[in-house]
Order: sequence, then structure tokens, then C-alpha cells
Amino acid sequence: MGRRRFSGLGVTLMDLFMPMTATAVTFLILSATTVSAVKEGRWTTEACHAKCEARGCCWSPRDESNVPWCFFPTNHGYTVESQDSSSPYVLKANLLRMDSPSLFGGEIKQLALEAEMQTNNRLRFKIYDPNSNRFEVPHEHISSLPSNPSIPISSTLQVTQKPFGLTVRRKENQKVVFDTTIAPLVFEDQYIQLSARLPSHNIYGLGEHVHRQYRHDTNWKTWPIFSRDSFPNGGTNNLYGHYPFFLCLEDESGKSFGVFLLNSNAMDVTLQPAPAVTYRTIGGLLDFYIVFGDTPEQVVQEFLELTGRPVMPPYWSLGFQLSRWNYTNLDIVKETVERNRAVGLPYDVQYTDIDYMENKKDFTYDKLNYTELPRFADYLHERGQKYILILDPAIATSKRVGDAPYESYDRGTAKNAWVTESDGKTPLIGEVWPGETVFPDYTNPNCIDWWVDEYERFSKEVKHDALWIYINPYLILSLFLSLKTLCMDAKQTWGDHYDVHSLYGYSMVLATKKAMDRVFGENRSMMLTRSSFPGVGKYSGHWLGDNAATWNDMKWAIPGMLEFGLFGIPYIGADICGFFDDSPEELCRRWMQVGAFYPFSRNHNAEGYKPQDPAAYGADSVLVASSKHYLTIRYTLLPYLYTMFYKAHTTGETVVRPVMHEFYSDSETWTVDRQFLWGKHLLITPVLDPGVDVVWGYIPDALWYDYESMQKLTVRKTHMEMYLPADKLGLHIRGGAILPTQEPEVTTTYSRRNPMGLLIAPDDNGNADGELFWDDGDSRGIISFLIFCLFVCKCVLSGGLQVCLFRTAIIKPTFYLEEAELTSTGKFEFRDGSETITAKTFSSLKLQVLFLRDLRLTLGETYVLEWNVIRIDCHPEENADQANCEARGCVWDPITSGQGPWCIYPQDYGYTVTSLRERSSGLTLDITRNRKYRSSGRPQSRDIDTLRVEINYHTGEMLQFKIFDPNTKRYEVPVGLSVPATPETDENKRLYKVAIVNEPFGIQVIRKSTGTVIWDSSVPGFTFSDMFIQVSTRLPSQYVYGFGETEHLTYKHDLNYHTWGMFAKDQPPGYKMNCYGVHPFYMGLENTADAHGVLLLNSNAMDVTFLPDPALTYRTLGGILDFYMVLGPTPEMVVQEYTELIGRPVLPAYWSLGFQLCRYGYANDKEIADLYKEMRAAGIPYDVQYADIDYMERQLDFVLDSEFKGLPALVDSMREEGMRFIFILDPAISGNETQPYPAFERGKAADVFIKWPKHISDGIVWGKVWPDYPNVIVDENLDWDTQVQLYRSYTAFPDFFRPQTAQWWHHEIKEFYEKTMKFDGLWIDMNEPASFVHGTVNGNCLGDPKLENPPYMPPLESKHLGLNHKTLCMNSEQILSDGTRVRHYDVHNLYGWSHTKPTYDAVLDVTGKRGIVVTRSTYPSSGKWAGHWLGDNNASWDQLYKSIIGTHKHLFLILLFCIKLTGADICGFFNKADYEMCLRWMQLGAFYPYSRNHNGKGNPRQDPVAWDKPFADASRDVLNIRYTLLPYLYTLMYEAHTKGNTVIRPLLHEFVDDKTTWEIYKQFLWGPALLISPALDPGVTNVNGYLPNARWYDYHTARDVGVRGQMIDMPTPLDHINLHIRGGYILPWQKPENTTYYSRKNPLGLIVPLSDSGTAEGSLFWDDGEGIGK
Repeated sequence: MGRRRFSGLGVTLMDLFMPMTATAVTFLILSATTVSAVKEGRWTTEACHAKCEARGCCWSPRDESNVPWCFFPTNHGYTVESQDSSSPYVLKANLLRMDSPSLFGGEIKQLALEAEMQTNNRLRFKIYDPNSNRFEVPHEHISSLPSNPSIPISSTLQVTQKPFGLTVRRKENQKVVFDTTIAPLVFEDQYIQLSARLPSHNIYGLGEHVHRQYRHDTNWKTWPIFSRDSFPNGGTNNLYGHYPFFLCLEDESGKSFGVFLLNSNAMDVTLQPAPAVTYRTIGGLLDFYIVFGDTPEQVVQEFLELTGRPVMPPYWSLGFQLSRWNYTNLDIVKETVERNRAVGLPYDVQYTDIDYMENKKDFTYDKLNYTELPRFADYLHERGQKYILILDPAIATSKRVGDAPYESYDRGTAKNAWVTESDGKTPLIGEVWPGETVFPDYTNPNCIDWWVDEYERFSKEVKHDALWIYINPYLILSLFLSLKTLCMDAKQTWGDHYDVHSLYGYSMVLATKKAMDRVFGENRSMMLTRSSFPGVGKYSGHWLGDNAATWNDMKWAIPGMLEFGLFGIPYIGADICGFFDDSPEELCRRWMQVGAFYPFSRNHNAEGYKPQDPAAYGADSVLVASSKHYLTIRYTLLPYLYTMFYKAHTTGETVVRPVMHEFYSDSETWTVDRQFLWGKHLLITPVLDPGVDVVWGYIPDALWYDYESMQKLTVRKTHMEMYLPADKLGLHIRGGAILPTQEPEVTTTYSRRNPMGLLIAPDDNGNADGELFWDDGDSRGIISFLIFCLFVCKCVLSGGLQVCLFRTAIIKPTFYLEEAELTSTGKFEFRDGSETITAKTFSSLKLQVLFLRDLRLTLGETYVLEWNVIRIDCHPEENADQANCEARGCVWDPITSGQGPWCIYPQDYGYTVTSLRERSSGLTLDITRNRKYRSSGRPQSRDIDTLRVEINYHTGEMLQFKIFDPNTKRYEVPVGLSVPATPETDENKRLYKVAIVNEPFGIQVIRKSTGTVIWDSSVPGFTFSDMFIQVSTRLPSQYVYGFGETEHLTYKHDLNYHTWGMFAKDQPPGYKMNCYGVHPFYMGLENTADAHGVLLLNSNAMDVTFLPDPALTYRTLGGILDFYMVLGPTPEMVVQEYTELIGRPVLPAYWSLGFQLCRYGYANDKEIADLYKEMRAAGIPYDVQYADIDYMERQLDFVLDSEFKGLPALVDSMREEGMRFIFILDPAISGNETQPYPAFERGKAADVFIKWPKHISDGIVWGKVWPDYPNVIVDENLDWDTQVQLYRSYTAFPDFFRPQTAQWWHHEIKEFYEKTMKFDGLWIDMNEPASFVHGTVNGNCLGDPKLENPPYMPPLESKHLGLNHKTLCMNSEQILSDGTRVRHYDVHNLYGWSHTKPTYDAVLDVTGKRGIVVTRSTYPSSGKWAGHWLGDNNASWDQLYKSIIGTHKHLFLILLFCIKLTGADICGFFNKADYEMCLRWMQLGAFYPYSRNHNGKGNPRQDPVAWDKPFADASRDVLNIRYTLLPYLYTLMYEAHTKGNTVIRPLLHEFVDDKTTWEIYKQFLWGPALLISPALDPGVTNVNGYLPNARWYDYHTARDVGVRGQMIDMPTPLDHINLHIRGGYILPWQKPENTTYYSRKNPLGLIVPLSDSGTAEGSLFWDDGEGIGK
């Protein structure tokens, strides 16, 4: 067999390839800001004008040295001839080449495009020759993935027809991320090019090269990709692996995407300043995968789902390792081992390089110099160490020593295992380390069998623990072949070597995996390869190749490691101290420091250079001491590193992580590549320059602790100087981390026998969490494991001792704690349930992190621990300082950043149980305040030292706990609740159990079915004083909904120390502003998807603060604590049980579900008449017309203005035509009339108005509201306060608690109905009660000033002006129905509630029909009598969106508060409405239960006929849908009235097992079956909405959408709202008319969408629509 020379084809192929890689014949893109053309390239010496024009391109010399001069005109590329979009998930097209000159010849005229959205986050598009089978990569993992199309491809990919181009968009925001329309597609036989514009310069990846920086330089940088044995010297050389994958960070949001070209041919990639990317490859096809993520980490995870997640390494492989090329003999190897053992170096693995072989032949060993090699592994195992040896792919053709046959070669030849020449028969001969060699074809099944067999034979001869495969971008020692590899026309089973060259290492890994599985069986072992391809990480690790002992090579290793993390090979590292050249002590010392944190930590150097293992520098050297120190830290943290590898193996997370991945919103981190992270929590800052002991390092935006000192850093989000002397490296722990640790030893074999520990570094809020994966460390399958999920708070010092409770959720945990170190002197308790297992007292260590050591853990158990300290604010008032804090007996503990109180309660602050009496129906306790602490810090509010606690088990689903003063009667809320007469005494029927914690006193409510503690008030800070009561509870999860009435940004509360005040006020909606009603009720979702609800029956001013623990603090200014809890267990059942307690919602009249119109500012009755005519002419459904206070004379209740004298007749005529009319009434009654005003006179005579307490004065408490003085002309140009002073009359406020007030109110309403005009319902406003003066006229509130400005003021709007701001004096007196006299201070929040029932009773009695009442101020149970609108909102897009939280939250919240007839003022009340916004609001408002368009005085009309015909048409269309479905809505109202069901329903109520729904607030349901997904932003034509896991039908087309359990883009033109009907539910309907009066005369119908099982069911409630009691 002769030496192989090159065929003509081989030379031709090389001629084609070499110019591409060596001189970069390129097609490049100029910056889009200057020239939009595409450059065809420049040749270093050959480019010229003539050659450029011969290719049909344009010539334009440039001054810039690296900008090409030859660029494409517009007539290159392809056009789309036909397109197939028959499937919504797949796009196919046929392309035809445009007539233009060829670049290299072999142009392909016809191409095909296939594109598919394979998952929510992965797009694939392939461009290929449909008439010829070109090479495609036979990827082992990708080929096994099923196609699971889920969303329409049109939301992500658009095709441009001529010239052909693709535009890829992010589906959520339609941002363009990959746009190939900027340059023509070139597709020739041996030259393929595609360019694309990118959204950002933040490009990472592509390889394998030495990139001197992690983020790419996009200034015309070209990187060749072709596996080659090149030196990693910092140039643009292509190296061992082939990685056409990059990640692009789009912006500070973290949204990122990755682009992978599945092509193994030689290629290059040019990055350009547009920014843009150009791919050029010499074969195969274009097979692109684009993966999307919300963060860079998610992109890596998506990429690894595609190519294969990383191998789980054995635990020992994470230990330190030593290697050297050519130890000469085994004695020198052992000398190396012994001297490093002698210095006590942590050290797990010893290697031998090719020198162990006989003449460098695979599967042999040198029996002269390595005689004892078969027993070398045993020698290492005796001390807990491992042995790894090397194999190369090149197999010698020569015989062995003594002319013995080389049987490995002979057996391979017999099996035809070799790569062949172009004839497919003759083995290709090369020359590598052993001399003349052949090359195994690992793509050949025969070769794989041979390789497995040879490896198994050899492993029986030489025992070892893992394998290192090398030179697999094989080296041929031939000066003729400068490319140092095989001929391109060589043959392999997968194809020509031209196509599969870069897959050689990949195929060798696959074959070696089979061999190692055979040899190691169930043991995990480890493989290390030099050449790689995407997917190799599934089986192997990698090192960065043959570097040199230079400072630059140490620097450049960090970007290399970070890139291989992107590529899916987290087991990565560089040769520590450098492979080539002698390594000076300083360089090696610094490299050993950083190398201790390489995932693959190996010191390796080449023959001919000085030994560089640490002990070689001297046992007493600084290098040895420093190496031992940082390797000891590595071994201490190996449980954390191993857990990170488990996360990489199971989810694709990176191990060595760029700082940018964690802090992407900080643009400073985008270029950080001289530092790196271990996972999320450990920041490594090495010294990378000679003679340096100060490093300029970046500290990201978090709390960090110095690992060496355990002290907090005082800076963040900035660079800082770090003093790092010769023996130090920068190492910092991120606040919030719990790192599992283990006492280190010199090998992992021994360290794994030691106890475990936890290193706990609290974040700014005192919290931390972490995880631990643990198994036997060796087995291929997971034998057993446990996961830590810890939540930790910082302990604080108080009174010499501090109790920190660690509680576990697991019964009978089997580990114990031998030692603990706390941040302060304290008593430490570890508990199993309520039993203390161990308790010790420790001295102060003055550290800022917590160590738990010697934890004995049982495999297979799950442990949940909690350092039970909670930061409850002891000084919620402003201007907290240390003196004021400590004066309250509290702890001053500043936090450096983030949110959270600085003044916090000590852990035993509160009450203690002194007696407990148990009943079958509950518990009674007496509790006493811990008097070691001074008063609560508010001298004006007397502390109450002794309290009574009553806990009552009312039903199996409801309990009450009430805390009050047993010695002094205090105010209690006079709202009657429906509590069963007989409690539930059978414990087995109760869903809950109650536990009492004695000190500090607390109540725990536990759901029996899951063990979840849903209420736990055994936390510090419980305070009960006369005018300040505070109680806190831990919450079972972060998912809390409710509390109002305030404007919230999302449905689910943000628990990061947000406080919400509650006090009824005439305050338009605004963020965190207390509005019209008070509802101290919330629903909580537990992590088990169970739900519960909690009502605090207290009507005083209050606030609630959410804590991230999660926890909740209530503060109220009076009364008692009276809690009611319902346990669901579903969200819908929570509402049902809550309404059973407070009263079911009223059943509104059918007509009230029709569309309604109102306006403040009608000038006269003619405007109303004209509006009515226009609406009828437009055919828009419309049932109810309103009159605001304009109809009143001078805004006097019950008096008709002369401008509206025709209104009674108009109302009568409208009602005859099926319309209904509603008038407004305010509670305030004018008292300054010069003419008789019967309403006031009769009220005064009946003594119905609120007065001062008799001991102060017997007079009326006067305010000012809307009524004007008689005989004045109001100048509306004056400022508001002046108008109030000059023109507003004194008003008196009826006390609706008094029975005579209800009688008086009824009389006035009846007289107005009978003598002035008819109506069908009433709208009551300003009943907070609102006043235009503060407290009383002239502002002089009589009585105790503390009531107006109490010792503690919740964060209310204008709180500095007192509680009486814009309302009555708090010392005003009201009288309850039983004669009890109460302060307005206590009952202010009940004013609207007390106003509602008398109004409802009057409407029913006066009209004789059901009618409706709409009220502004509400309290729990108001829904029994009235509906509610959301107040005086603004005409703005944000208010439209917030109306979904407002109505959604108020449709959700108010519906959660059990007021079912609710809605926002459609198009907004204040300000001028925008056309598009108003139309979108009309569409949304058509699905409010209470659907009313209402705007304010001085603004243009915004009713549906005020715009143009398209607006009117769209309004009519959407209201016709509402009217069609009114039978369904009315049925829902009936079910709410009888069962307590919700009408407007959050998605989570129907799909609570789907946690995605727990945070959705921009969509909602009507009942269980109609999903509404409105457009809420300007200019949108698509809505990204969620379709839960059910069958859904498009309402408009009746088609099954075929999508479930995912977000989809829904086309939403301006005249369209997205509606979907849920399969399995029957919806009753009726043909719509212009009023319900006429629509109810039409036949009824049914919409029957079938479920997956082919069934459907539903119900219909039908009556006369307005009868009382029918």
C-alpha cells in the first residue's frame, strides 16, 4: 500500500476551499446607516475592478481597510415562484434564481424552502435543492426530536417574494431579529451565502476559535469554521470544533435568541456593523434553527433541548487533575503523584499522555518504561484517586516491537474499518504520531464494532477510570498538505470527507460512548474530546487545546469557557499553567487560582518543558499554599458545583456563566469577560496580568459578600478596585444564596464521607434559597437524590439572645445538626413539627453569612428549612431613625440597598398565651402583652395588655377568629353576616385544623388535605392599642388577590413591601390611592392550587403591607380584629363560600344588562332626545339612558331644573319604546334654601342628619357638596376652592343607620317618582361621604383632635391633611339601628353601605319592579342590593388597560368582593377620548357586566354616534354580540345570585391547575365558557393571548382553533375583538334587537360547542326579567 497523494479532484477542492479560509472571499454588508448594498468581497492581492464586474457586481473603492469594495446590485438572488401555506404551522415555497452572473459556477436554478415553528420557542427553516440530494448532517439527537408545531408560523416568519428574503420576528412584540432581505441568497454547488440583519451588536458564540473578548467585534470580522489542529494563539484560526451557533442579546429586557446553522461543511461567518451576519459555506444546504428566550439562559436551554443536554459527570471528575505529555516513565509519574500528595494538595485524577503507549500505538502500553501500568490504577485507588489515559484515532500500519503483529490494526483491516480513498476501497494512508497510519471511519458500523471491541480488550489489560480522546481533528504530518488533515475526496459511510470532516470528532465521541458503556457498565465514567460539534456535550467534556504559558492565554481561556457553556459543553477548562513553554511561578500561581474554578480543572504541559504541577514549585512556595487554599474552597463547594451540573444535565442551565446572563439589564455586564460566575451565586475575579495586586473588577447590581471575610460589599453596579495580593483571587457570594458545602479532603472519595453543610448569604431582604442534588456520584442512573429548597432570613440581636427557628415541612426528618454558626449571639432551635430536636447557644462570630456544618442527611428525603426571622416594620411612619426605633423596643438594622424596613420587631415582641380553653366548636384564649418592651411607641394610643381570643369553627369550610378587649367594650362592625346557628363540631368534617403558638402568640390554620399552613400569625409585632392595631401573618405563597378599593397594576399582588391604604374617599382611580370603597378581603392561592379567602371585618381606616417572605401585615386604627376564613378549596368555591357569609349578589333586572349611556354636562333635555334619535337611527343596541346632576336645579336632590322641563315627557316616551331611565341622587342635602325645600325640612324634622355628639354640640355637621346657593351665578373660571367658598351651599348628611332616615329617604324618592318623573333605577354617588370642605365648613372639627389626625396615619391620599380631608369630621356622631351611638371615625367606611339598602328598598317599592341601584361607595355585602361602577377614570390607554385590572380586578376584585354588576366608564370620564382608544374600549366594555359609556363635563361627546360611521358600525356589531349572549349573561347573574358564582371570571378560576393562569389579567371569562381577549394598546393589530388547556372555538368563525395551553397571536383589526367559546358548554342566545324589550320577544337558541369527548352541557335561567321575588 503506497503513500497517498492527491487526486485532481482533491487539488480542485483544496483550491476552492483555501481562498475562502485564508483570504476570505466574502460577501459583506455595509452599515445600514450609510449604504444598503451588499459587498461581494475583496481579495488581499487579487481583487480588481474587472473581476468584480465579471460577476455582475458593483465596484466602489473605500478608504476603510476592512470594508469590501465589491458589492451586489439588486438583480441577484431568487424569487418566490409559489408558496404553500395550507398548514398554519408550516410554510413551503419554491424559489427560482434571478438571471445574473454566477460567482463560482454550478449555480442552482431551483430551490425549495421549508419552514416550521417546531415549538413555542424554536423556528426551523431549510433551503435546499429539491432536484438533488445534497449532504445533510445526520445529527444523532436532532433527528430524534418529534415535530410539535404549536403556534402559527405567520406570527414569527414572513417571506418577501422578490427578491426572496425571510424576516423572523419575536412573536410577543413583532420585533425583527433575523432579516435576510438585506442581501441576496447565493446558492451554488460549492458556494452558499446568506446574510441577515440582527437587532443588536451583542453577539456571542461561533467557534471554535480564540476570541479575545466574549462579545464579538462586529466591525467586519470574519471567522472561519472548520475543525483543525491549530494552535490557539489568539488569531482568527479555526480550531478543533465546529460551532455555527451564536446568541444575540437584544436589549436590556434580557430577551435573546440563538441562531444555529446545521451544516458541517467548511464555512466562514462575517460579523458586520449594520449589525448583520453573513454565512458562507462550501456545501450541504442551509438548515437554520432559531431559538427564542426571555433571557440568555433560556436561549441556551432551548438550544440544548435541540442538540442534547450535557452529560452528568461523575463526582470525582470535578476534582483537581494532573497531566503531562511525556513523563518518560511510570516512576516519574508516581514521583509527581507522591510529591503532590505530600504537600496535601486536593487532587483526584492523574493522567498519562501518549508516552505510555508502545511507540504511540493505540491499545498498547510501553512494557519497558511503563511496566507496572496495569496496576497503576490500583495504586491510585488506594488513596481515593482516579486514572485517565489517552487514545488517538490514527492507527499505525507498522508491526509492534519484536516484529509482533499489531493486532488492533489487523482486526480493523479485516472489518474494513478505515476511511478510504475516493475509490471507496483503498484505505487512506497518512502520518501521525506512530508513523504511517490509517484512520478509523467512526461513521461505519463495522468500525464502531471494532473500536468497542478493541477498547474492551485494552481495558481488561490496563485498568483505568475514564478516557481522553485526542487528535480527532486528526493531524497529518505532511508539509505538502498544509491543511493538516485528510483529502477532501476521501470516503466515509456518512459521505465524502469534504462534507463530514468537521463531524469526525463527533462520530468518534458517539463510537467511544458505546465503547465506554460496554466497559464501565453502570458506572458513569467520563470522556474528554478535543474535536467537537453541537451535541457532543451530551456525552463528553472538552478542553481548550494546546495553549501556551502566557498571560494572554490565561485571559483568553475565560471567553472560551463561556462560549462552550453556550455550546452545551459545561465540562470545560484550559490547560492550567499552559501547555507549551515553561510556566513562571507567578503565572502558574495566578493560573492555579483561577483554574481552581474551571469546571474541568487540569494542570497539563508538554514534553521538553519544566514540570509545572504545584509541588514542583516547592512545598513551601506561595504557589503551593495558594493552590491548596483555592482547591480547598473548590472541594468545599463541590456539592454546589455538582448541583449545577445536574441542573445543566436536566434543564440546560450553564455552569460557568457570563455575568451578563444574570444581570442582562445592566449594559456594563454585556462585555464582562475577565470575570465569570459559577451558576447564579459565585463571582470569580482572577488576576490575569503580571505584577498586579489590584484588579479593577465589576460588581453587578446585587448584594455581595467577600468569600474570604464573609463581609458585605458596600458597592454594587459599579467597578471597584480589589486588592488581591500574590496568594489571593477575588471571590464573592451573591446575597440570596444558599450554597451546599462539604468538609473537604484531599480527594472526593474521602470528602464525600464528611458531613454536609450550608453556606447561607441573605439578600437585602434577609432571604436566601438554594438547591442540592446528591446521589452516589458514580452510577449511570440516578440512584437517589434530595433537593434543598431553603428560605432564609437574617437573624438579629435582641436582649442578648435571639431565637431562630428552623422548621421543616417534612414529618420526622432523619438528619441532625451537629454545629451551627450564627451571625449573632443566639439560641438555635431545630424543630420537627413542634418538637425541638436540638438546641444550642453560640457566641457571636461577627460574620454576615450563616454556616451550617455537619448536617447528616438521608438520601431520598426532601428537606425544607426556614430561618424563621421576618422583617416586620416597627416604624411604618416616615422618618424612622435609630433613636425612635429603639425607643419602641425594636431593632435598628439598616439594609444597604433594596426595599424593606430598617426598624424591625424583635422575635418575641407581641403577646403570650396565659390560658386556653378548648371547645368542640373552637377555642378561647387569654393572651398578655410581653411587657419587657415599652409601649408601642404611640403614647396617644393606650396599649391594651390583656386580650381575649375566640376561635369558632362555623362550618367545615369556614372559621372565625376574633381578638378583642374583654374588659372594655369596643366598636364592632354592625354588618350582619350569615353565620350558621350550629357550628361544625365534627373534626373529621372540617377542612382545617388550628394550632396555637404560645410565644409569641399566633394562630396557625392548616389545610388538612395538604398540610399547607395558610395562616400563621406567630410572628413578631402583634400590637393592640386603642387607636393602632397591627397583626401579621405568613402566607403560603406569593399568589394573593384582593383588597380594595385601590388601583392595582396587576391582578396578583406584588409582595415586595407594597402598602395599600383603605379608607373610603372621593378619589378618582390612581396608583395606590384609596378610592371609593373598602374591602379588606383577599383570596390566596396555595402552591398546591388550593385556594382560601380571608375577610377582616373591620371598618376603621387601615392599611395592608405585603412582604416578600411571603407575608402580610394589617394595621387598623380602631375596632377589633374579627377574621373570617373560607377554605374553598377552589377559587370559585372561595367566592361561593364568601358570598354565603356576606350575602349573595342581587339579581339585576334583565334590561340593566343592556348598553347604557350617560354624560355629565347635558345642557338640556333636547341633547338627550337628540342622542336617543341618533342612536336609534344608527341601529345600535341601547337600553338605558341616564341623567347626571345637570337635570337638578342647582344640583338639589329631587328638584327638576327648568332646562330639563321636557325631560319627564321624554322619559315617558322613551320608556314606551322599551327604553329605561336612571337618575342620579347624592346623599348631601342643601340647608341654605331661601325657598321651601321639603327634602331638607322633612329631614330636619325627622332628625335624620348627622350631628355632633350632644356633649359637644347638638348641631348638624355641615359640609359642602354640589348644591349651589340660591340666586347666584357660578363663575366656572374661578379656581375650585374659590367656587366652593363662594357658591356652594351648606349641606347636611343623612345618617342612613337610623330607621327614620330610611323612611324619610323612601318618602322623598316616592314623591319624586309620583310627582316629578318616572325612573327605572337609581344611581347614588358621592356617598363615601364626599364633601368639598375638610371636616366641616370652616374646617373646625369639634372634639378630640386625635380622631382627625390619629397617632398613626395609613398611607392615604393627602394623609397629611388628616382623615377628614374631603369628608366629615371623624368626631361626628351616628346612631345605629339599635340606638348605639358611634363615631364617624369608626363607621366612615360604611356610609355608602348604609346608603345602599334604603335606596334599593325604595326602588323596589316605588317602581314595583326589580330595577337596579348603582352605588359608588361599597363595603362587604353591598352587592346584596347594588351594582358598582369604578369611578371617575381618565380617557387614556392606561386606564383602558387598568379597567381590565380595574374591572377585571374590579371586575375581578369587585366580583371577588361579590358585586357582580360592575364596570368602568367606557371611554373614560375625564379628558378627551381618542378615537382608537374609545373604539377599543367600546369593544371591551361590551363585555363588562355593567356596560355604560359615561364622560365628564367640558369634554367632547364620546357616545358611539359621536364619531363616524365605521365607529358606529363597529360599536353596533360588538353590542349585537353582547345582546345575542344576554341569556347566557343573565343565567350567570342568576347563578351568582343563588350560588355565589362569579360572572366575570379570572382564568385561574377555571384552570387553577395551570399556573400560567395565575398571573393573567388582560383576558377574562364570562362564566366558564366565553373567553374575552381585548386589544389594550394603541396601534396593535395582534393580541398575544393565552388559551388554557381546553378545546376552544373562535366565536366569529365557529372553528376549533386547535391550540391549547399556550400563548398565541390573535389577529385583531380595529373592528374586531377576540372571543373564544370553550368546548363542552352550551350557551343560550337570542336574536338581538335595539333594546332588550324587543330582543326578549325573539326565539331563544343554543350554541353547542362540543368538548373533546363530543359532549356539551349548559343551563338557562329565564323569567320576566324584572319581577320581584320571581
